[in-house]
Amino acid sequence: MNNQPCYLFAYELDGKGGAITQNTPGDNTDKPLWLHLDYSLDDTEQALLELGLEPHICESLIRVDTRPRTVITNNGILVVLRGVNSNPGSDPEDMVSLRLWIEKNRLITARQRRIFSVQDVRALLDNNRGPCDISSLVSTITEHLADRISDFVDTMESHIEEYEEAMETGDKSQIRREVSILRRQAAVVRRFLAPQRDALDNLFRHSGSLLDTDQAYAVREQSDRITRYVEDLDLMRERALVIQEELLNQIAQEQNARMYVLAVVTAVFLPVTFITGLFGMNVAGLPGTEQDISFWLVSGIMLGTGIGILAIFRMRRWI
Repeated sequence: MNNQPCYLFAYELDGKGGAITQNTPGDNTDKPLWLHLDYSLDDTEQALLELGLEPHICESLIRVDTRPRTVITNNGILVVLRGVNSNPGSDPEDMVSLRLWIEKNRLITARQRRIFSVQDVRALLDNNRGPCDISSLVSTITEHLADRISDFVDTMESHIEEYEEAMETGDKSQIRREVSILRRQAAVVRRFLAPQRDALDNLFRHSGSLLDTDQAYAVREQSDRITRYVEDLDLMRERALVIQEELLNQIAQEQNARMYVLAVVTAVFLPVTFITGLFGMNVAGLPGTEQDISFWLVSGIMLGTGIGILAIFRMRRWI
């Protein structure tokens, strides 16, 4: 392998589903060549220039912040895609960037963080079950990127279904927090998938002679898959919003029920409180202060008043 640390691997496709590691990536070869680089290293730009790429293409391949897009040039096609971050300890919605420079007989890919979709394709080549040319290599990479995205979207859908089933019996506060996190994840992933759909569609429409007809339509199929995932994410966000609204409604109903009980208790004891306050005044002239039966008479009036109020509430079906 070339002594420049930016090269992660260089494969020369043998046309039979396998690949041979090339130790000098810059050498000319008549066989399809796949070069995979780490664009975060300092020597990457110089290595790309030595490979014959134009300066503005090199700058696009190593730029830190990018959104999915396809750029058509006379010498090749630049494609920027995003994949699910499957690295241990990372958030899946923190999508990793993969840049592809596509030529007739050479593919240059660049990344900063490890992309498992690329590792999947590399494993296929190591086991002699991989693509045979650059055209099929590009379609295979896009397919594995879509497969990883599919797994992530399916996981989010299963979480949504669990939250919908747990609304009646689960911890509402916990469900609200988890649904909020899921909505945020869906929004972040959709932010990159929507332009990725357009990027793959542009690659299909402008691939020209760089991609075979079958492989071009395979890329188109991946674009359609991304479209479905965008629609699924939109639906999940709506379902999450419905869950949050339903939880808020349930909480509001519970609070209203508690407030209703307090209102009934207040209505029952308000006249009783008035009577006790009236007869509890420390002034001269209060009737019944000298008779022993007065206490029981006032108590009976208060009890009867409370029962009467409850009876009125019952007849009006307020309780």
